[in-house]
Amino acid sequence: MAEQKDIYRNRIKSILTQGGGKGVPYKKLYASCKGRRQNAAAFAAAIAELKREGVITEDKIGIKLCSAAGLFRATISRLNKTFGFIEREDGTEVFVPGKFLKGAMPGDTVMARLLPPRGELPEGEVVSVVEEGFTEFSGTVEKEGNTICIRPDTLSKDLMIVSAIDVPVRVGDKVLAEIYRRGERHSEHRVRIKAIFGDSGKAKSSADALLYTNGIETEFPSQVLDEARTAEHKGIPFDELYKRLDLRDEIIFTIDGADTKDIDDAVSVSRDGDGWRLGVHIADVSFYVKAGSELDANAMLRGTSIYYANKVVPMLPKELSNGICSLNPQEDRLAFSCLMKLDGEGKLIDYKFSKTVIRSRVKGVYSEINTLLDGIKSGEGVSPELAEKYDGLTGTILRMDELAAILTANKLRRGAPQIETSESKLIIDENDVCVDVQRRERGRSELIIEEFMLMANTAAARLAKEAGIPFVYRVHEDPAPEKIGELVETVSVMGIAVPRFTSVKPKHLAEILEKTKDSPLAPVVNSMVLRSMAKAKYSDEPLGHFGLVLDDYAHFTSPIRRYPDLAIHRILTDLCYNKKTPDQIRKRYAAFANEAARQSSERELVAMRIERSCDDCYAAEYMSAHIGEHFEGMISSVQEFGFFVELPNTVEGLVRLDTLKNGPYDYDGRFALTKEGKPVYRVGDKINVICAAANVSAGQVDFVVEGDCCSENN
Repeated sequence: MAEQKDIYRNRIKSILTQGGGKGVPYKKLYASCKGRRQNAAAFAAAIAELKREGVITEDKIGIKLCSAAGLFRATISRLNKTFGFIEREDGTEVFVPGKFLKGAMPGDTVMARLLPPRGELPEGEVVSVVEEGFTEFSGTVEKEGNTICIRPDTLSKDLMIVSAIDVPVRVGDKVLAEIYRRGERHSEHRVRIKAIFGDSGKAKSSADALLYTNGIETEFPSQVLDEARTAEHKGIPFDELYKRLDLRDEIIFTIDGADTKDIDDAVSVSRDGDGWRLGVHIADVSFYVKAGSELDANAMLRGTSIYYANKVVPMLPKELSNGICSLNPQEDRLAFSCLMKLDGEGKLIDYKFSKTVIRSRVKGVYSEINTLLDGIKSGEGVSPELAEKYDGLTGTILRMDELAAILTANKLRRGAPQIETSESKLIIDENDVCVDVQRRERGRSELIIEEFMLMANTAAARLAKEAGIPFVYRVHEDPAPEKIGELVETVSVMGIAVPRFTSVKPKHLAEILEKTKDSPLAPVVNSMVLRSMAKAKYSDEPLGHFGLVLDDYAHFTSPIRRYPDLAIHRILTDLCYNKKTPDQIRKRYAAFANEAARQSSERELVAMRIERSCDDCYAAEYMSAHIGEHFEGMISSVQEFGFFVELPNTVEGLVRLDTLKNGPYDYDGRFALTKEGKPVYRVGDKINVICAAANVSAGQVDFVVEGDCCSENN
């Protein structure tokens, strides 16, 4: 049948091409495809395939070539109550009025045509749905009159429920539903409820729904668990201790958050004449997670651990992530160590990667070490509890701080932009309710670990590049010129002096950030610079890292929670430990490195989106307890529909244009709402607002301006 189908495909295209764009009825087209044997099933399959590919379309007149009918293939990107957007294959968006959507849903592949535009955006209509991409979805149960509806999380349309599950459903429940019958309009679609996540007013319910609808498995398959338990039970084989470099007598310890259970990196520092010896010791996960195992296949599928609120969906089962692979204090652990020699100026002059066995002295905690360093430097001393916990380690911690300061200075000299982003710390109570949101502060110990990990990651990438072996690099390409153009134009209008350049370099962005670091505009400019840059990703090509100003960079230091790190551990093990030749490694790992880079990049984006969305739900849950309260914040961005205000605790909410008094206001297209040509609400303005609403299910907070106009610049 496959051969006959291909014959029909060619005949169909030929006949329609000769027809000059006129529609041909189905039966007539079938009859025209003459051959020795007519095969209705093969003809139907050819028609369906050509429709899916966007080659042909069918309407009341008949079947015609899409190209002749002025049609193009697109994907429904987003919907609102009365309109939607489709995304063409070249990435451009087209506005579609609701009456021309033909009931298409987000993710659907459609055939569309352009219409005469009525505004600035190109406008079009959906002609047909080629492939349905939207069946299951999460949403909130609502009631309109006697009709039970679901408001989907991903669009602003209500869908009627025709049949429900046996468990009684209540208004306000967060549910999983599926479309089981489609109509020509959204109102004609029919859905059924498949599962209930809980009260949509609880962030946990929304987080559970987000995980499910993004295909995140919170449990591991039985085979994966069996392998993890076997590895945990196996522990450290006796003979393995004698094959490795034994560093158990060295001063090595970990520094992490207080609640961290998956500890995958430890550090050591000592002086070496005028220079330094720096050790970065990483959990040897690849020893326990073998290539070809169910553990490895599942880890690659996940790509990364997902962290949100106070929870984690781990890449590896806890028997490994929190157990035998975690560098717990006072326990022997297998490690893969990067042992580096640096000169007095912090320049890397020698390094080697060794399989080791270590024994961490203590589980260092960021906040404790920050307090310890502050106490020593101020002369106020430290508490007896801290002194006891870090007994014998204070000298090493001070040396770590000294070396990290040198490495940070080197990074600044390279011109690396020092982007400071707003990170939230969510305080979750025993009932899984967010009771506080705080700005996460970074102290000296966080910078120490960051700088040491950068050195080990750089050494790993340099070794792979010099050896000419397949690898998974962490790359950050140059920003797109149009993005930089938008940044320069906007910050110039804001009154910020911009360095002159024809081709942007990291130092140019660093200079912009430096000029505003002590200004109220600093958070906004940081955000704008970050948005102007390309997104970092993984690649099997050493493309360099723009943001860090490094020619060579990889992720070596977190194999418990990132698959690319585990992947390069496996490659480096064969190079450094098993003494495989570069040719042997190329044959074994070329395809693997390419696939690991692609999969890891995709999964990282999914994880980041989930983490951000989940955290937004918890932040909205916190703000739902503060409706009507007054806050001072800063305008963080402006859009045609209003502006966003960020509070000192990092919570962000929207002030909608239709809530503003003394209008009308115009959007200047960049950073301000204006009235009679003068800015009234601008990015960077401080403003007093009242929390008007908090939609936990959508992770959205609404503010209204206190009084008529409270911007400092009004």
